[in-house]
Parts: sequence; C-alpha cells; structure tokens
Amino acid sequence: MSDTPDTPDTSDTSQPGQADWLARARQLSTAEISDALDYFRLPGSALGIQHIAGQPQVFGPAFTVAFVPVDLATPGTVGDFLDDIPQGAVAVLDNAGRVDCTVWGGIMSRLAAHRGVGGTVIHGVCRDTAEADAAGYPLYARGRFMRTGKDRVQVRAVEQPVSLGDVRVASGDFIVADPDGVVVVPQARAQEVFERALRTRDVEDQILGAALEGMALRDARRQFGYHTLQRAGH
Repeated sequence: MSDTPDTPDTSDTSQPGQADWLARARQLSTAEISDALDYFRLPGSALGIQHIAGQPQVFGPAFTVAFVPVDLATPGTVGDFLDDIPQGAVAVLDNAGRVDCTVWGGIMSRLAAHRGVGGTVIHGVCRDTAEADAAGYPLYARGRFMRTGKDRVQVRAVEQPVSLGDVRVASGDFIVADPDGVVVVPQARAQEVFERALRTRDVEDQILGAALEGMALRDARRQFGYHTLQRAGH
C-alpha cells in the first residue's frame, strides 16, 4: 500500500474554476458521462455491474482493492482495508468477477456508511444487502450471494490498478454510478470529460426546449448539432 494515497482532494479550490466544474459534474448521469467518454474514445462503462442496495447514486474518487484466491499456507485478510478508505472515496473491489463468494457484507456496509465512505463497487458479488439498504449505503456489484469470501479469497493489493470487467480503474479515478450502471473517468482526463458532458447536456436541453415549443425533432437536432455531439473534432 502506498504511504501517500493517490486520491484527489475534491474539496480543493486552488485550481481556477475547479469548484464549479466539479460541483456541476455531480449532477451528471452515467449516460451523459458515457457519451463524453465516447467523444474522447475512452473506455469507462463497466458492463455487468449494477445497483444492488442502498442509495442509487455514487460520485467520488476510487480507492482500489484487488483480491486473489486464498493462500492456504499463509492466508491473508478480506476486509481490513476499510480502515484506510478516506471519507468520500468509493471502494472499488476487484474479485475477478467471481460470483461464488462475496468480498463485502453487512458489517462493512454499516461501518462504511458511518464513516462517510462514498459507496462500494465490486467486480464480483456482495451479501447482507438488507443491512446496506437499512444504512442507505450504495452497493454496486455483479450480483448478490450469501457465501463468505473468508478462507476463499484474500487481499492482494490496495491502491493499485484493478479491473471492473474490461475497464481499468486506478486509485483516484472518478467513479460515478446511478440506476443505469457505473462509469469510470480517468483522473487525468476528468475535467475535459465532465465539461464535455455538461456541454452536451446543455445542447440536449436546447433541443428538448425547441421540440416542446413545436419544432420538429429532426429540425431541432439539426439546428443544435445533435448528430455531432459524440464525434471528436466537431
């Protein structure tokens, strides 16, 4: 584990305009962000990971954890990393997509909610979802299954790059989730991706407004450049 976590301080306003675009980005949907990622030809839409329990909204920097099958000679821990997750960060757990054992349960959900963790996203499964619902704690995963990961998997690395399916996640990348799924925005590209998504939202609002006032949808789309919104270079 790194001595200096690579998660960004989202409260920092030292960069001109940062507070504005970051605050506005929190209003974006995963669909809007996915379109912006397409514009820059960036991967980021985590296929197969869906809302399981708790509040259906997540926005924050990733705190990454990778799991491997347990070493029977020297077994390791499954959940002690919770003590190291900063407030507001999102736990991103890579259990290689396994659905036969969980890496997150009720005690974790209740403590994470109490400590202000932003949510948990798992390339794998979780359990004790009723406790996450009771705490209002956001859980996203491939599914739910009751069998423990204890003595089946163990933590291999913390704050190192992991995978959510075919999407790479580094510690500090932005994780955004809503009822449509999960997207990952690389930390180094966050401002341009979010600002592109905000620009697209504004154009789509103009299209909708014009159509509601009686303009034909095809004409409104043509007037405001709808068909170029996801094309880089326009």
